[in-house]
Amino acid sequence: MAVIRTIVLLVFYLVLVVLLTPVLLLFWPLGIREPLLVVGKWAMAVSRRLLGLKLEVEGLENVDAAKSYVFMANHLSFLDGPLLYYVIPQRVRVILKKSIFRIPVVGPGMRFVGFVPVDRKRASGGKRSIDEAARMMKEKGYSFLIFPEGTRSRSGRLQPFKRGGFFLAVAAQAPIVPITIKGTFELMPKGRLFPRRGKIKVIFHEPIETAGKTTADIPALVDRVYRAIAMEA
Repeated sequence: MAVIRTIVLLVFYLVLVVLLTPVLLLFWPLGIREPLLVVGKWAMAVSRRLLGLKLEVEGLENVDAAKSYVFMANHLSFLDGPLLYYVIPQRVRVILKKSIFRIPVVGPGMRFVGFVPVDRKRASGGKRSIDEAARMMKEKGYSFLIFPEGTRSRSGRLQPFKRGGFFLAVAAQAPIVPITIKGTFELMPKGRLFPRRGKIKVIFHEPIETAGKTTADIPALVDRVYRAIAMEA
């Protein structure tokens, strides 16, 4: 059944991409982005139902939909990004590896709506992406989703955090919202191709302010965010 559900989902995405291609070509010169983000959230909602994923969400009262945040979550599964994109009560953007932006239609579409590519092969790639994301946060009020572990956990345990997302939060002077995800590792651990059906829990913790903070404060911010996520992980 897991294989069938995944095949149905892939067909759904293929049809969606075909239908969205002329829409993207129309919206691109006009600079119209929001409808595409709405469609993205709708697609994630459909995906959740097709895959048989039940969601329990706590702590949404900690998020002001009108504010700009850096959301930071633990990373257990390939399911995490799409689910959080759907659950976060904003049209959140993401920093993704550069290769994803080479996918026809999808890649240019993500870049158009404000997703930021990062070139991990170049030493300056991370800083360039952080600078671009910080500019978008300050100028356009965007929020970004970051997985500070950098990669999916192979054991299900929380890994050490990288600092890139914290540089972003400090540069934009935006609060950090720690997020704990539970259940996705059991449904689709790293290396598994087809997700199982089951229950997933997402917990939004209280925001951690960065106003007035500098890069010297990043180690303390890393510790606070790590402890907030680990408390429920």
